[in-house]
Amino acid sequence: MAEVKPEEISHPPMEQLQGFEYCIDSNPPWGEAIILGFQHYILALGTAVMIPAVLVPMMGGSDGDRVRVVQTLLFVTGINTLLQSLFGTRLPTVIGGSYAFVVPIMAIIQDSSLAAIPDDHERFLQTMRAIQGALIVSSSIQIILGYSQLWGIFSRFFSPLGMAPVVALLGFGLFERGFPVVGRCVEVGLPMLILFVVLSQYLKNVQIRDIPILERFSLFICIALVWAYAQILTAGGAYKHSPEVTQINCRTDRANLISSAPWIKIPFPLQWGAPTFSAGQSFGMVSAVLVSLVESTASYKAAARLASATPPPAHILSRGIGWQGIGILLDGLFGTGTGSTVSVENVGLLGSTRIGSRRVIQISAGFMIFFSMLGKFGALFASIPFTIFAAVYCVLFGLVAAVGLSFLQFTNMNSMRNLFIVGVSIFLGLSVPEYFFRYSMAAQRGPAHTKAGWFNDYINTIFSSPPTVGLIVAVFLDNTLEVKNAAKDRGMPWWVPFRSFKGDARSEEFYSLPFNLNRFFPPS
Repeated sequence: MAEVKPEEISHPPMEQLQGFEYCIDSNPPWGEAIILGFQHYILALGTAVMIPAVLVPMMGGSDGDRVRVVQTLLFVTGINTLLQSLFGTRLPTVIGGSYAFVVPIMAIIQDSSLAAIPDDHERFLQTMRAIQGALIVSSSIQIILGYSQLWGIFSRFFSPLGMAPVVALLGFGLFERGFPVVGRCVEVGLPMLILFVVLSQYLKNVQIRDIPILERFSLFICIALVWAYAQILTAGGAYKHSPEVTQINCRTDRANLISSAPWIKIPFPLQWGAPTFSAGQSFGMVSAVLVSLVESTASYKAAARLASATPPPAHILSRGIGWQGIGILLDGLFGTGTGSTVSVENVGLLGSTRIGSRRVIQISAGFMIFFSMLGKFGALFASIPFTIFAAVYCVLFGLVAAVGLSFLQFTNMNSMRNLFIVGVSIFLGLSVPEYFFRYSMAAQRGPAHTKAGWFNDYINTIFSSPPTVGLIVAVFLDNTLEVKNAAKDRGMPWWVPFRSFKGDARSEEFYSLPFNLNRFFPPS
């Protein structure tokens, strides 16, 4: 038997992910770009609809209030996405609603002074104003950490070894929104999952006019087919005698969005009234802002790889966090009912379509703003059953997790030190939040339940986030455990050139500000 050469069994590390038809600064033809942008808009609807669907009824809001919150969230998502792609990191990322803010928002909803208001609509308005005030105050944390470059300085403690578990947990940590939701309506969710995998992977080489149409537009095609199939089941009376839970998850006519939506409604700042401010509620909301900070940092690392770009330098990362803080400020001013973070599913879609173009994301932001003002049309797309989105999440979240694991190619995984750090970080990043989740479901409150409400929010929010737990464990161990002479094993020789803007010539191509603004704001 011939001796196997080392180059035949190993693959050299690659700074930029290969195989992308269009990367961050190259653009597909306008026709393709518009359809791809519409796909990102459709995908963003899942979170934009789900968060208000959970929170607004608990706040005392009606179906009409829920529609207005969905419209507002989409409108601000479009604005934040445009700002981030133009002036922030400039990565092709959608900045949408975040589940990280649910814990402190629930604490505000359950506040005794608000819960005692007898009129539902008045309670909704007062609760929304309290949430707005907390978001406005807490947004200052990201603004300060970003524009002062403090987060960029802290990011110098990151290494490929430390960030691999964090980015991986960004995807793995969202498993609860995957197949457990598909299982609520398996006759709709499972066909969607199978069809999406078949079209986007097995039939990806099918081309029409030299365009791999099934690979690039599989999400749009699959949602259209399965949505029509779900409509047939609903109209045919398949769920007529089913339990209420099944009808909510399977029927296409239970969202009550279209009938409640106005034809035209433009969201505007302070539309719910003047925000109210409470020190305790604001301190509690800061915990969600910190979680959003960590999750977005991991998302930017993943998005850079899936846009075939080099890792964002520390200055660019801080600039993006600063603009994200402004995004949370806009959430508070407009009243979206939650804060903002990078949409993980949209990052995954970059890899699924192999299109990492910035222009596509900017077009999707245009769709978000446009359809949020045209209430009826936006509500039509927003009435897609969430089970369909959950099926897509099973693929896209997994793809983002795999991108995180790909950072390990720059490290020495024959080192017991590295194996220990990666294994413990991923395990605790999944296990600790699962404990907090199960405890909260059983006791209807988090494990931290002292008399200091803001402290409870801090502990329950931070330790319910897999990427945040992963970052705490991985970065601490990576910077304290046998650090001497471990730089090469940690992947630092590859990482160091990308710490500063001028460390790699490609940074200017990928991350320079538009309109020649770098003359006035030179990166460090």
